[in-house]
Amino acid sequence: MKYNYYRSIFMVEKLHRLFLESVKYELNKNRIKDITNVEALILYNIGERKLSVGDLTTYGCYLGSNVTYNLRKLVENGYVYQCPRVNDRRSSEIKLTEKGLNLYDHLEKFFENHATKLQENNISEQMIITLVDTLKNIEKYINKDII
Repeated sequence: MKYNYYRSIFMVEKLHRLFLESVKYELNKNRIKDITNVEALILYNIGERKLSVGDLTTYGCYLGSNVTYNLRKLVENGYVYQCPRVNDRRSSEIKLTEKGLNLYDHLEKFFENHATKLQENNISEQMIITLVDTLKNIEKYINKDII
């Protein structure tokens, strides 16, 4: 059990790195050079919503300072619009610009293609659901163990 548990943690990290590489490859293939793969995933997680930076760190798996830096780059490159909140000027809202929405749509198709190819390779949706449930249970255990 110990060996397989330990191996599963490293497999999650390896899959994450491979996934980031596939996003990087897709950006390069489409000659999109002004955004990194991590920034593209942040953009994708914003989607068609209007969020605060805090919401983004809560919903995504990002550390606060990294989100702030990457968000600044997304704003500088015209993918995200950031404006102060009307009722609380200390925080700001973010949403995708037209350029950001175009990339979001492209990434949506890219991920849909991945999902289709997984099914073609006999990886069912139920298998993915079971995997996610198992990972959530491991996460709960680790969170309980460190508190």
